[in-house]
Amino acid sequence: MQYRRFYRQGSLYFFTVVTYQRRPILTNPDVMPVLKTALKTVRQKYPFKIEALVILPDHLHTIWQMPANDADFSTRWNQIKRYVSYHCRHYDSIEKTANEVKKRQSSIWQQRFWEHCIRDDEDLANCMDYIHYNPVKHGYVQAAKDWPFSTFQKYVQQGIYPEDWGGVAQNFDYE
Repeated sequence: MQYRRFYRQGSLYFFTVVTYQRRPILTNPDVMPVLKTALKTVRQKYPFKIEALVILPDHLHTIWQMPANDADFSTRWNQIKRYVSYHCRHYDSIEKTANEVKKRQSSIWQQRFWEHCIRDDEDLANCMDYIHYNPVKHGYVQAAKDWPFSTFQKYVQQGIYPEDWGGVAQNFDYE
């Protein structure tokens, strides 16, 4: 069955992009600047606005605002992944199956990505919270403010989130 994506010009989209076999390389000091440059370079040719972003070792989540006359996020992700794969090809050393070689699949990224078209303000708020809480959820930090690879601090400075938002929930003894 062919996977179908939903393209709507000018929409907000939530994305999840995962590394190949969940390899923890995205926050590596020599991969992170390449990923940032890829985002910047692709945005110059194919504009979009990054509303929120969190980069974890093996995946990232982001919200993009697409231009009013454009919905082609697939080309943008293709270009970003291609840029990172080329400039970080020293990470492309995992043995691949014959099918993966035939498809020219990278050892850096999973072949696909997941997208969700944001429906309304409540959906947007939920996606923003999910993005900014993700490092806490995965146990990398105790509070959202402590993760350096996130737009959380930008939203704290704008007064949208309090700095103490997204700390670890306390465990209660119910016995």
